[in-house]
Amino acid sequence: MGIHIIKMPDIGEGIAEVELVAWNVQVGDFIKEDQTLADVMTDKATIEIPSPVHGKVLALGGAAGQVMAVGSELIRIEVEGEGNLGTGSVAAAPPAPAVTVAPAVTAEVVAPSPTPVAAPVPAATAPLAKAPAIAASASAAARPHGEKPIASPALRRRAWDLGIELQYVPGTGAGGRITQNDLDAYLARPATGGSVSSGALYRELHEEQAIPVIGLRRKIAQKMQDAKRRIPHFSYVEECDVTELEALRSKLNQQWGKERGKLSLLPFLMRAVVLAVRQFPQINARFDDEAGVVTRHAAVHLGIAAQTESGLMVPVVRHAEARDLWSCANEMARLAEAAKSGKAGREELSGSTITISSLGALGGIVSTPVINHPEVAIVGVNKMVERPMIRNGQIVARKMMNLSSSFDHRVVDGMDAAEFIQTVRGYLECPATLFVE
Repeated sequence: MGIHIIKMPDIGEGIAEVELVAWNVQVGDFIKEDQTLADVMTDKATIEIPSPVHGKVLALGGAAGQVMAVGSELIRIEVEGEGNLGTGSVAAAPPAPAVTVAPAVTAEVVAPSPTPVAAPVPAATAPLAKAPAIAASASAAARPHGEKPIASPALRRRAWDLGIELQYVPGTGAGGRITQNDLDAYLARPATGGSVSSGALYRELHEEQAIPVIGLRRKIAQKMQDAKRRIPHFSYVEECDVTELEALRSKLNQQWGKERGKLSLLPFLMRAVVLAVRQFPQINARFDDEAGVVTRHAAVHLGIAAQTESGLMVPVVRHAEARDLWSCANEMARLAEAAKSGKAGREELSGSTITISSLGALGGIVSTPVINHPEVAIVGVNKMVERPMIRNGQIVARKMMNLSSSFDHRVVDGMDAAEFIQTVRGYLECPATLFVE
């Protein structure tokens, strides 16, 4: 028997260290060639590390949440014949090094998430709030702390919709993978604790759950902390009448929806931003505060928030200035799916020049989005409501929506920010102007 050591691979781009997000194997497991061993993260791109050999896992080089240097020992495997350490006694393998997991950031850091930033914390904690009873009833079947359940993106989405934590679902597939049948069986299990009695609804709860802030959640927290520490934010909120815009959107979807796809409001807002920054180039910019240089961009690379199971990510629609409504909509859909499935590349998650934050139907009345550093502006969209308004002396029903936006006060003056949002509002309230150069 021999010992084969797999080291943390060189991800490229001059990266010297990466974060170990999750293990897909444990000590004592027998693994096959090409089986995924671990997930590691650099910036916001998650990469799977496959095994080049068959064998038995002897030792793990770190724990989830640890930042590891490129070239350090990732995993030690017992193999047939000679490994890359040659033959020798398996017992001689040194134990895995001690690990210190980075401490969680404070609630003050996480709470004001922007688009990247709009509302990652409620989304990330939603499963815990949706299924506490299910989690508690299945605690006996829980995996060891830190062990990541293995499941397909489709199954993870289904579990999310049902409010089920996959941590508590036993997996019968290869390597403990959770299948659709496993999830069905879990849903069919009888609830523990007997029928609901008059006292069951009001019993005291004392369970606690410590959740390490690692992976994408830690990246979001660090980025939000950095943005709030470095950027003096100021917000500006403006009311917008989108009645005519909604009528146009409905007409276009009715005429072209089957052929070109349905349009949401966001492609129209993207077009309005593209036109408005032509008049306010200081808004479509990135500020290198260490070098003291503001770079204004002719190209409009729009960051659009996408909620994933791990947290909020911001894929980038590049050259929005060269795209029509359907091109913007299709690219947004493609990037959102790539982000949710974990297949978005580094180039698709970086380089934005201005960001749009939308909470959709949960948009509320007003928000204060956090700027996506090193950008200088973020445009937030609140929910649309029908309200009585006075037009030409008559009370009429109109569809109204607020734009809540934030700006970097170091490089954007309040007057410029207000005029920029007023310009965006003008395009949205008279949508024909979106298509007139």
